[in-house]
Order: sequence, then C-alpha cells, then structure tokens
Amino acid sequence: MTQSPVRALVTGASSGIGREFAQQLANQGYVVTVVARREDRLRELLATLPGAGHTLLAADLSSSQGLETLLEYISSERIHLLINNAGYSVLEPFYQSELGKQQNILDVNCRAVVTLAHAFLGQAERGDALINVASIVSYLPTPAQPMYSASKAFLAAFSECLWSEQQSRGVYVMGLCPGVTRTEFISTATGGESDGDTLPAAFIQTTDAVVKEALAALRKRRKAIVVTGRLNRLMMLMPRLLSRHRLIKILAVMGDPERAL
Repeated sequence: MTQSPVRALVTGASSGIGREFAQQLANQGYVVTVVARREDRLRELLATLPGAGHTLLAADLSSSQGLETLLEYISSERIHLLINNAGYSVLEPFYQSELGKQQNILDVNCRAVVTLAHAFLGQAERGDALINVASIVSYLPTPAQPMYSASKAFLAAFSECLWSEQQSRGVYVMGLCPGVTRTEFISTATGGESDGDTLPAAFIQTTDAVVKEALAALRKRRKAIVVTGRLNRLMMLMPRLLSRHRLIKILAVMGDPERAL
C-alpha cells in the first residue's frame, strides 16, 4: 500500500525564513506547497527543492482574492503542517504613513493568519501542526514599528491560546519568535535605506539557524512559544527586569533605523 505524502504549506516562501522552511522541510521528505506574491521567485525555489510533487500558489495575502485561492487549496488538499510565515513591516512614523499601507500590514500579519489557521485547524487531525511566525517584538514592542509590533503581539497571544485549545485534539500549535534575522526584511521595511549590517553580528541570526530551532521544537511539541537564539532568549528577560516605561524608552532607540541601524 502506497503511503500518502506528508504535505506542508508555507506562506511568504519567496525569501527569508519562509524560503528556508520550504528547503528544510523538503529535505526532510515533506511535499511542500510554497505561497507568495512573486511567482518567479517561487518557480526558482521549486527548481531547487529535492523530491517530487512540490507546488506553488502565487497569491497576495492582503487581498480577499489571494486568501480565497489558499482556502480553496486547503479544502481540496490534505495539509499536515501549515507555516503562517507571510508578514511585513514599514519603518516610518505611523501618523505620516499612508493608512492603507498600515492596514495592509494588519491584513497580512493578522487577518490572513487567522483565516488560514481557521481553515487548517478545521481539517487538521492528530499529529498535525501549525506554526505562526511571530517575533520577539511580540514581547518587546518597538515604537518605530507600532503596527508590526501590535500584530506580532496578537500572533503570540493567538498562538498560545490555540496551543492550549488544540492539545486535546493532538494538534500542535507554535508561536515562533525569532529576533533580527538576515533576510530582506529590514531593507524592505526601510525602503532600502538600511539592511541591518550596522547591527552587532551577535544580534543577527541566519534563516538556517532560525528554522533548525523551529523544526527541533516541532519534533518535541512542548512549548507554545519558541524564541530562537540565545541572545534573544536573554532579551526576553527585559520585560521582567525593567518597568514598562523604561523598556519602551530603550526599545525606541534599539528599533529606530536612524539611531540603531
């Protein structure tokens, strides 16, 4: 009897952490469906993945049409692992930014995650898993990125609650909280003004390291929140040691591209 393939769906897979997830999961034998707006990037990625049966879906998750594309796919395919990785930020003052741009951050970082998580969990079975990629800014809010910080705080709380809810079903939910990672994220968020290279190297993880930690935690299936990187885990002590007022003043400097990046 032929064994059915174990399928993973990865959003935001055209670069960075999402791309790394696709590569490492394919190396582990998953059949991977990669999702992003840039179809050319996805096709290039598929050509590098080992194994057979991998597919792509070009979709803009800030749009209802893009979400509908994924919902139709999830309803027609058995998905064992969903990586809700798509997300972005804008490093500019909230009040000076276009409202539509800020609302798009909310749509991609929160609305799309909720929609896809609901669809996935509706078809999930014992042993399946959901990973929502949040951030250490979930607990260390960065004034230079108010909408991003708020959206990731939502994801962390959402993931913790789903972790508890799904335990009785044998479905694992993780809120993954990396820190600064060497991707296109900072360059995109700053409009190309910074790539984060002025940050101390100790603060920056590689995508390889982040995903390896995430998949190791997935195998153990113990924690609701997984913070990657030793330094990031140390930084998580800050909310315990500092007053909220002091914490925000420090993070206003650390997270400001003109002052820290």
